[in-house]
Amino acid sequence: MAASHFSSQESLLSRRYKGSRQNELNVFELEKLLYTGKSVWQHADEVWPNLYLGDQEIAANKGELMQMNITHILNASHSHFRGGEENYKGMNICYLGIEAQDSPTFDMSIHFYPAADFINKAITGRGKILVHCAVGVSRSATLVLAFLMIHHKMTLVEAITAVKERRGIIPNRGFLRQLLNLDKSLHKMY
Repeated sequence: MAASHFSSQESLLSRRYKGSRQNELNVFELEKLLYTGKSVWQHADEVWPNLYLGDQEIAANKGELMQMNITHILNASHSHFRGGEENYKGMNICYLGIEAQDSPTFDMSIHFYPAADFINKAITGRGKILVHCAVGVSRSATLVLAFLMIHHKMTLVEAITAVKERRGIIPNRGFLRQLLNLDKSLHKMY
């Protein structure tokens, strides 16, 4: 029954998305879509080939990172007080840290293209990347969604659908609005 509810919800959103500008998606509809799908997650889940979405705990576990063959880390909760690139010294890991706050007023959109390019470079270079923040559901998920939209030409609904079946994600409302704006700029609606 849950699968049919998901399919009908996704279908409804897809139809509305493809409609006129007057039927634009809103944050509330996206949140309803996000609340379907996988809700239990591990410390890291492979949400796209060689792209892992995870939390701070997996990022701090050097043994697990080596076992997963992680070559790149994008930390969306970087802090000068907790360290960053120096945590992975001697591990041959390329690191990008973004000091992002999980706040609806934080402008994450300025990081969409640099983060998407970093993720794309890791994957196309035959690497494996971990994108993480504290819990792995809002800041890091937002950057993964932006990557799929920018480099794989997905709509926001398609990107959410691709990720949420592998990991429960809940970007905050401000991030969802910014992703909607990215979606509009990438996929001009008639």
